[in-house]
Amino acid sequence: MKAIAVIPARLASTRLPRKMLRDIAGQPLVGRVYTAVRACPLLADVIIATDSDEIMAVCQRNGWKAQMTSPSHRSGTERVHEISNSMAADVYLNVQGDEPLTRPEQIASLLEVMKDSTVQVGTLMTPAAAVDINSPSAVKVVTDADGKALYFSRATIPFDRDGTSPRYFKHLGFYAYRKAALDRFVGWPESSLERAERLEQLRFLENGISIYVGETPHDSIGVDTEEDVRRVEEILRGR
Repeated sequence: MKAIAVIPARLASTRLPRKMLRDIAGQPLVGRVYTAVRACPLLADVIIATDSDEIMAVCQRNGWKAQMTSPSHRSGTERVHEISNSMAADVYLNVQGDEPLTRPEQIASLLEVMKDSTVQVGTLMTPAAAVDINSPSAVKVVTDADGKALYFSRATIPFDRDGTSPRYFKHLGFYAYRKAALDRFVGWPESSLERAERLEQLRFLENGISIYVGETPHDSIGVDTEEDVRRVEEILRGR
């Protein structure tokens, strides 16, 4: 199974300005992510997909493989789709550009989900830490008995009405797609739930495409705030 990982990286960001070029323990965030993803031997290629000349220049100076993509894309998935039109693969991975703690084991778990050729879209979850359960910055996911996502939300799901202490799972920013699923995604308009939650994966669910969710014990921290920067740098110093 030939798998290519794409790291969408745009310079515009609201909560943490210019975060893709933010220094994380001595290296730009986008480089941290690229190096981490490249460490997985199961990938045929890794490419940064950007619409920023500045990010492209940084990538070229450091020898990180990158490609310019359209500035009109509204989501990382659309950027991955553009790469899929010029690079052939069985599976395309979308590793969020703000995931500097990416581990080879996480990518291996995601590729395991995609070994079933009927799976069109895959992603990952991990047991949620207490700090994440009620945080809207941490996306939660609930699945059915077959491992298919029922819903993703920034809200605390499931709601523990009677104090039964259900298990909570945090969604991680790793996706895998077949080409056909990417082609369909870009043909649909932004969905209502996607717009409400600001979660692009909900577009697949609203249009009847199942997302299969693999479980990993390895948590990750997406860098969206100054607090996230501090947490990630502390973890990196401890490695």
